[in-house]
Amino acid sequence: MVGPALNPDSVDAAPTDEENVESLKSSADALRRTAGDGKGPGAVASRRLADALSKLAGSDQATRDKAQNVFVAPLKIVFDQLRNTMQAGPVTLKTLPPELLNSWKSRDGLIRVEALPKGDPNDNDNLRRFADAVLAAEPNAIGGPVSILKSGDTIVKAFIHAGIWALLVISLLLWLALRRVTDVLMTMVPLLVAGAVTLELCVLIELPLNFANIVALPLLLGVGVAFKIYYVTAWREGRTNLLQSSLTRAIFFSALTTATAFGSLWLSSHPGTASMGKLLALSFVITLAAVLLFQPALMGKPRDVGE
Repeated sequence: MVGPALNPDSVDAAPTDEENVESLKSSADALRRTAGDGKGPGAVASRRLADALSKLAGSDQATRDKAQNVFVAPLKIVFDQLRNTMQAGPVTLKTLPPELLNSWKSRDGLIRVEALPKGDPNDNDNLRRFADAVLAAEPNAIGGPVSILKSGDTIVKAFIHAGIWALLVISLLLWLALRRVTDVLMTMVPLLVAGAVTLELCVLIELPLNFANIVALPLLLGVGVAFKIYYVTAWREGRTNLLQSSLTRAIFFSALTTATAFGSLWLSSHPGTASMGKLLALSFVITLAAVLLFQPALMGKPRDVGE
C-alpha cells in the first residue's frame, strides 16, 4: 500500500509560482473558516498559521522559493529514506557494509564468534563458569568476562604477593629493632589476628572485596604494626598497667584519628571509594581492639629488666 504512494507511475509537473500563491491563499482562508471565533489553543494556532501563509503569499517569488527549500527539501530526503527502507532484502556477506564486515571477518577468512553467558552477567561465579567454559573450548578467546576475571585474578595475586612481602619486610625490621624472635611474634600475631577477624566480619556483614577496597589490607599491615610495637617496647622495659597508662590513651586517640580520616571515604558517592572507606574504618577498629584487648593478654607479665 505504501509502495505505490512513494513510487507512483506518473508524476505531475511542478506547480508554477502563481499556483503556489493561489494554494497558499486558499489554505489560509480554509484555516480561518475552520478556526472561526474560537478561543482554544487549536483555533489560535490555526489563525496564526493562516496569517503566516497569507504573508508568504503576499511576498515575492524568491521568498516563496526559500520557504519551499526549507520545508520541501527535508521532506524529500525523508521520502527517499523511506523508499530505501522498503527495499530491504536478504542479508549476506556480500551485501554487508565493508566496515562492518571487516570487524567480524579477517583477511585470511577467520570469522569472529561472540558468545554471551546465561543467567546474571553481574554474578562473578556465573561469569567465571562461562569464562572457564569458553577458554576450555578456545584458549585464545578474549572479551569482557575473560578480561574482567583475569584482570581480577592478576590484581588479587599482586596483593597476595604484596601482603607476603610486607609481612616479611615488617618481620625483618621488627627483628632488627627488637632482636628477639618471640618479641617479633608477639608484635605480629595480634596483627594477623586483626586481619583474620576483619575478613571474617566482611563475610558476616556482606562486604565483598573489590578492586578498590582491597587497598585497605596493605594499609592494615603498615599502620597496625605501629600500634603494637609501642606496647611490646613498653612491656620489654618492665612497665605494668599498660591499659591505664598514657600510652594506651595515645594509641587510642591516634587510631581513632586515623580511622576517622580514612573512614570519611565511606561518605563518598562513588561505590568503590565508599566501600574502601568502610573497610578501612572497620579494619582500624578491629586493629585497635586487638591492641587493647589481645596484645596485653598475649604478652603477660613484663619480662625482667635484666633479661
